[in-house]
Amino acid sequence: MPLDLAAAREAYARDGAVLIPKALDAKALAEALAAYDWSLANPGPGATRFAQATDSTFYNDLYNPRCLEGYRAMLGASPIPAIVAGLWDAGEVWFMYEQVFLKEGGETRRTPWHQDSSYLTVAGDHLAVAWISFDAQSAEDSLEFVRGSHRGPLYNGSRFELGDDTAPINPGSPLPRLPDIEAARADWDIVSWPVEPGDLVVFHPATLHGGAPTHPGKRRRTLTLRFFGADAVYDERPGRAGPRVSGFHDRLRQGEPFRDPSFPRLLPAR
Repeated sequence: MPLDLAAAREAYARDGAVLIPKALDAKALAEALAAYDWSLANPGPGATRFAQATDSTFYNDLYNPRCLEGYRAMLGASPIPAIVAGLWDAGEVWFMYEQVFLKEGGETRRTPWHQDSSYLTVAGDHLAVAWISFDAQSAEDSLEFVRGSHRGPLYNGSRFELGDDTAPINPGSPLPRLPDIEAARADWDIVSWPVEPGDLVVFHPATLHGGAPTHPGKRRRTLTLRFFGADAVYDERPGRAGPRVSGFHDRLRQGEPFRDPSFPRLLPAR
């Protein structure tokens, strides 16, 4: 069924997250997987194995300064930037950074509820995270969102502390502590979707979201690609939050356009 772009745009603006079924054909999916595999083979300074109560793997890497070596060709051919532009109803799209996750080897912990915007010095409507799972997931095992939470409030980030998902990453920040969403799920408007390889979930980085655990015999390989558009502005956070670009925070001031030569513009194509 063809994408109903108007309905998807409305859902994105209203809910802060939307499923785009079959967004990637076999070629685009293979190119995205090759980029993911490049990240696993070339870990950057941000590569982390999160603390676990079991001996399973919960691996994450992001902001690799060499990312474009493995991603530039894929980004240039991918349909994702055009999908994102359609959701914004805008014509300009820049790539900000990548993030990869690998959960496997047994029962893994949940990815704590959080908002990516808590960790990023950027604000605007033209922001998007494209989430790709290379393994089929049921709705219960997929990424979950609190609908409408991209409209605020913005909470302190989770430091992914084992035993306390709401422990703030920056205790001195004026941002409020994350609520314990998992302890009171019925109080929140939570949505998730079953996904197949080739499906795409796009969400605003201010949307509260968290990832289900994986179970013995299961694996979840996911790639997220972060984009911004023309209305994105620099928005200060305590502790010089990301992105980790040399000199970036010294060049920009509050409210200035969020731009840096290290962010390639994908649309309009150069």
